[in-house]
Amino acid sequence: MKDYKKHFKLAAPPEEVYAALTNPATIQLWSGEVAVMSTEPGSEFSLWEDSIVGRNLEFEEGKKIVQEWYFGEDSEEHPSIVTIKLHANPKGTDVELKHTNIPDEAYEDIVAGWNEQYFGALIDFYS
Repeated sequence: MKDYKKHFKLAAPPEEVYAALTNPATIQLWSGEVAVMSTEPGSEFSLWEDSIVGRNLEFEEGKKIVQEWYFGEDSEEHPSIVTIKLHANPKGTDVELKHTNIPDEAYEDIVAGWNEQYFGALIDFYS
């Protein structure tokens, strides 16, 4: 199991970035895919045609999202937790990403996904 941490800068205020990460219609705008998402703790979510699935754990509007991502049977014993914190800056938002307990065999794909498809697409969306 591995952990991944990274900071991203987005040219939009934290409230807009939060909506882009939690509103299914907005997720579809920047990802190009239908999303199942809710800000209800305990609800399940699905992104990129079930490529990413999990459970929403905690929300702080405009500031923080915490999710559990499912990776097969290992998920129950070692939950993979994603924490996204949003901080306002003069040019938009600083995003602090922390993803823990990524299975070794999925690590490279997950890192590429965060950098290219997920936050790469958001950076392009707000450019």
